[in-house]
Amino acid sequence: MSEPRTLVRERPAPPVRIVHLGLGNFFRAHQAWFTAHAADADDWGIAAFTGRGPAAADALNAQDGLYTLITRAPEGDEFETVPTLSSRYSAGDHGRWLRCVAAPEVAIMTMTVTEAGYTRGGDGGLDRESPSVAHDLVALRADPRAVVGTAVARVVAGLAARAAAGGGPISLVPCDNLPGNGAVAARLVREFTEAALPAWGGWIDANVSFVTSAVDRITPATTPDDMAAVENALGYRDAAPVVTEPFREWVLCGDFPAGRPGWEASGAVFTADITPYEQRKLWLLNGAHSLLAYTAPLRGHCTVGAAVRDPVCRAWLEQWWREAGPYIGLPAAELATYQRALLDRFANPRMHHQLAQIAMDGSQKLPVRVLPVLRHERAAGRVPEGAVRAIAGWVCHLTGSGVRVADSRALGVRDTGSALALLDSALLTDTELRAAVDEEVRRLRGQ
Repeated sequence: MSEPRTLVRERPAPPVRIVHLGLGNFFRAHQAWFTAHAADADDWGIAAFTGRGPAAADALNAQDGLYTLITRAPEGDEFETVPTLSSRYSAGDHGRWLRCVAAPEVAIMTMTVTEAGYTRGGDGGLDRESPSVAHDLVALRADPRAVVGTAVARVVAGLAARAAAGGGPISLVPCDNLPGNGAVAARLVREFTEAALPAWGGWIDANVSFVTSAVDRITPATTPDDMAAVENALGYRDAAPVVTEPFREWVLCGDFPAGRPGWEASGAVFTADITPYEQRKLWLLNGAHSLLAYTAPLRGHCTVGAAVRDPVCRAWLEQWWREAGPYIGLPAAELATYQRALLDRFANPRMHHQLAQIAMDGSQKLPVRVLPVLRHERAAGRVPEGAVRAIAGWVCHLTGSGVRVADSRALGVRDTGSALALLDSALLTDTELRAAVDEEVRRLRGQ
């Protein structure tokens, strides 16, 4: 029996004009897909770098950077080969990173490094107490081309290399679930530059445009069954397929002084006010995901779909939405339509989105997904049931109930008090809230 064929590029790859940091599934289902469907896609190739190890780059390099995107609708799968990744590199290829960012034809840098990857401190700025940040500051002070590991240091090193090469303007587009992610990235880059490479601060201020973006497309981890589905349907072996849902959204706010792809053709939205879109996504979708990730396992569920089909979990979800909705600056009818669509997306029986995947790094996620609504409700004199339940579920998770903990910042949490202190020390003085969380922890553990 002959071996299955592999993916081979039949047309030349598009020229690299975008450099991306974080070669993960979400990037390949989202930004790479939007670029592949841009009006001028043939002019915009991507050089993508992994966040850590070489595995993703190695798998993609073995098949010319091509991969199959499996769009998993309730009625069946659609398969598409995405050709946008013109070059793929490991995080360890730092010299290549510097050369790519410095290349004059490169106009955009995008990044998907997760909330934790921004290495922010409690005040939202650069976490200078982090050993990895401290290491990278010392390294770049000694040599602007030194190998560094944190995302912010890699961005700053790349921009310094571009400045040294006489490069022109570039846009930086963060694509992680942080409100005002463009402003967040700008602050971190400027603080790191001032501390390590102050000579290049003026160039960055004059030449780097920080674009804020809101992203949305549910993308679970790839399984062996997904690889088998590609081989059975298409007859070739793909070592790096990506599964996603039909829904996709990308909203952007900012300038592109060196140009950009015609992303409008693939459905991207450009706006002068991104805040309502960010809040809708972060609170209604991501907040709901976090709520389910920490509470639904206590009822025996492993996936979002199983959780949302449970009437109890669904009631919890709807309670959270009732709390969050009034604080989002969009019409009530539009929010209701969005929530109905979310229920359909969550309940898709063929999308096995693992709650354990969503539960990772809750200490970084809850402050932007749940705390803003909690603060609004407390300011109005209410103890919000949905927000309290999400935090109580997280406390249960961190103290041994539910899915395995994968959150390095929360390893010292042992009770409600230490959990609230980690999220926001000001919450410790709210005795009514603390009592409500403690009571909800007891209820959840009785499930």
